[in-house]
Amino acid sequence: MARRRIREYSAKKLLNRNSKCVQVTPETDLDDLAKKNPWLREAKLVVKPDMLFGKRGKNNLVLLDASFDDAKRFIMERMGSEIEINNVHGVLTHFIVEPFMPHEKEYYLSIVTARAHDLIRFSTAGGMSVEENWDKMKEFRIPVGTRPHREELKTILGVDDRTAEFISSTYQTFHDLDFSLIEFNPFTFDSDGNPFPLDCRGELDDTAEFKNYREWGALEFPKPFGKKLSPEEQFIEDMDHKSGSSLKLTILNPHGKIWTMVAGGGASVIYTDTIVDLGMAQEIANYGEYSGDPNTEETYQYAKTILDLATRDNDGKRRVLIIGGGVANFTDVANTFKGIIQALREYKDKIKTSKMRIFVRRGGPNYEAGLKMMKELGEELKIPIDVYGPDAHMTKIVPMAIDYVKGA
Repeated sequence: MARRRIREYSAKKLLNRNSKCVQVTPETDLDDLAKKNPWLREAKLVVKPDMLFGKRGKNNLVLLDASFDDAKRFIMERMGSEIEINNVHGVLTHFIVEPFMPHEKEYYLSIVTARAHDLIRFSTAGGMSVEENWDKMKEFRIPVGTRPHREELKTILGVDDRTAEFISSTYQTFHDLDFSLIEFNPFTFDSDGNPFPLDCRGELDDTAEFKNYREWGALEFPKPFGKKLSPEEQFIEDMDHKSGSSLKLTILNPHGKIWTMVAGGGASVIYTDTIVDLGMAQEIANYGEYSGDPNTEETYQYAKTILDLATRDNDGKRRVLIIGGGVANFTDVANTFKGIIQALREYKDKIKTSKMRIFVRRGGPNYEAGLKMMKELGEELKIPIDVYGPDAHMTKIVPMAIDYVKGA
């Protein structure tokens, strides 16, 4: 499961398609938006950036009790401007506008997935000071495969009927649409007793996209605030979108000496954690994975991109490429290695110049043929390639790679 954050606007529309809120981007014609949504001129409004960062109120980025003209002016003055949030610089491009709800009481609610249960948290002291009142937070763990009963919610969380109903219905949507996190901080009730989320944060399990494509619609998974993709990261992302396989790449330190080309999302975490545990976090150059039985051309393009990045910094120091993975279930190891071998052939001279050593550990369908191809390639090209199969521990090659880097 990959937990992916979505905008507040998207989360609120998924939870309630009839919710009154609109999204404003640089392309939005605000006057036309008001024509299509007359309530924008009839109601008092709330305006805030919708850019995957929190503490908007504490950073004076929330406009309350505003007229449409006030909201329009607020947005136009800030759209496209650069701000700093938690030492991260980024440009404001998305805003959410919704009705202003006068209220006296603020509540907190979150639902999040864990390995063996879902966790519901509720507090009667929501809002900006929720962390200062953490002692008022109540929790309810729901084992996988079960559903919370309304009476249990009332007893364990100490809530009344209307709040229990709201939590119950929210949890049902959470489960049906494969959310991994929903957080309302805060929510309140309107004058008719209906729940009204004032602030909402949502994350989805993106592996369930195939299941929810109708309900999710043209949903956007935006980048974290301030994150700008390099041309190489953008290339891999575009290729990933066109492929039935999974191809991911994040550049962490372009001058790092430890590069990875790992098969499988779980394996990529294990290899990265092992490098960190061995005290070499500062040398991790990239993070990513290829999985889902990519074809030869896809693995060639993926390997070529990493090799191009890894061999640019010719500072005379040693570097390594870890081609790792666990034991594949259905990915043909030899077939994916053909694409990697094609890229290694193309970059053989740069590999030698950059003092790169390659460490391979792999298992799965046709792995013997794949490892044999890798070993023979090293002999042919006269580049150092250390090859290990599933008889060796998955991360055995990590300390070996680190020792080589330290030997510079």
